[in-house]
Amino acid sequence: MQIIVNPQIIQNKTFTDERGSFDKIFHSGESFFEVKQINISKTIKMGAIRGIHGSKSSEEEKLVTCLNGKILDICVDLRFNSKTFGKVYSTKLLDPSTSYYIPKGFGHGFQCLTDNCIIHYSHNVKYNPDDQLDISPLSNKFKNIWELEITEISNKDSQAITLEDYYNQNLQKHKNLC
Repeated sequence: MQIIVNPQIIQNKTFTDERGSFDKIFHSGESFFEVKQINISKTIKMGAIRGIHGSKSSEEEKLVTCLNGKILDICVDLRFNSKTFGKVYSTKLLDPSTSYYIPKGFGHGFQCLTDNCIIHYSHNVKYNPDDQLDISPLSNKFKNIWELEITEISNKDSQAITLEDYYNQNLQKHKNLC
């Protein structure tokens, strides 16, 4: 399997004919990771935000594909010892011809740019609530990222630790270890 350390846009194989199209978004011989869980999220309202979610162990990888609608998909480097900690990467996803690979150590979130967005996630790990790392999408770092007014956000996401506080907590832990 290929090891990728930064987010990557993946062009899926699309086959078309008079009936429409067929998109191949996963093939075990071409994958970056072994898929352990597949999820689908449905978000009704334009402007809604989901995320930013990652893993405390930095072991989770995701392949994100928009099946319906259009989203601004972002990921942020949460690897505390990385030179690019806090760097935000983004892309727009609007159909199954393109997926977004989110590597280990990154948090992920998105904003719906249209109503009725359906998102397909492939994960390399099964969901473990004890390993869940939530970063507030309302953190100062993300204020200029979101393209639309935020119309909906869960309490869990809005009340999550800010990226700035997460950094300061880890900085303090690192100082205590030295």
